[in-house]
Amino acid sequence: MPSKFKQDSLIGQSNALLEVLEHVSQIAPLTKPVLIIGERGTGKELIAERLHYLSRRWDQQFIKLNCSSLSENLLESELFGHETGAFTGAKGRHEGRFERADSGTLFLDELANTSGLVQEKLLRVIEYGEYERVGGSKTLRADVRLICAANEDLPSLAEAGEFRPDLLDRLAFDVITLPPLRCRREDTLELAQYFAIGMTRQLKLEFFPGFGAQAKALLLDYHWPGNIRELKNVIERAVYRHGDSDEPINDIILDPFESPYRPQQRVKMQQRRSAQATESAAVASTVSTKPAEQVAPAAGAVNFPIDFKSHCEQAEIQLLNQALAAAQFNQKKTADLLGLSYHQLRGILKKYNLLEKV
Repeated sequence: MPSKFKQDSLIGQSNALLEVLEHVSQIAPLTKPVLIIGERGTGKELIAERLHYLSRRWDQQFIKLNCSSLSENLLESELFGHETGAFTGAKGRHEGRFERADSGTLFLDELANTSGLVQEKLLRVIEYGEYERVGGSKTLRADVRLICAANEDLPSLAEAGEFRPDLLDRLAFDVITLPPLRCRREDTLELAQYFAIGMTRQLKLEFFPGFGAQAKALLLDYHWPGNIRELKNVIERAVYRHGDSDEPINDIILDPFESPYRPQQRVKMQQRRSAQATESAAVASTVSTKPAEQVAPAAGAVNFPIDFKSHCEQAEIQLLNQALAAAQFNQKKTADLLGLSYHQLRGILKKYNLLEKV
């Protein structure tokens, strides 16, 4: 395997990881499409790289694209290319990712964020190996091994009409589901040491002094919602703050925002809104048990004057957070709870910078 191949989250001896690596070795030699499913930070891109470098295409291009970072029009152009004048600003012919990945592998991350139009064109490429550049009429051939990844339950999205079932059928020749770090507890310290040694070298420190018992216990007990990516940040932060001391590292800071001087205004507002929501829920519960004629309007809990726009935005954020928590941060379930489509929910979460939570 080429030396440039990264292995960050592929370190460990847990059964969960070894089963995934065995699965990768079995499917890698084929040219069939593969779906990689896993929570954020579990190493989906690294598994895609491993699939490529273990395949017969290892010496060809490995091209990757995050589908959530572009609008529909730009994503279409990035995937299939465009001709001169295809749209405003298209001053020259542009080769898309399929064209650049010819004879190699194309990795598409965050596949659940693609539109119906893009999904339709992907389906055609998979079925017939053909596509056209945006604004073009010439049919191009694509000899590309497609690997896609998502942190969503694609079958549920397909059932809800948010993802094309026929595309899912074509992509899911085989599915590799990655275990979260909390299911690889025995790999945590090995990964932590790997990241610590890497940061030690980066800082040109004399040596890595190891972790103390207190630090090891904390690393093993923590839930790691951000998985390997979060672990890497925590360990590198601990090493750089520890400096060149020859004492074992025991000071592990999981939340870099934690501080006695952290601004509390928004936190207090959220706590107050939470208390108001609890009070409202209690009132609603009481009201629902009374006959209609006995219902009396509840007194408002708002302290006027207020900024109406800010108040409404904060109410939306609170409702979104409550729905996300109730759905265990599954976006499809959250959308159902709120009576929204998946893409409507994604737009609102993006508006309030809440996508990082999911």
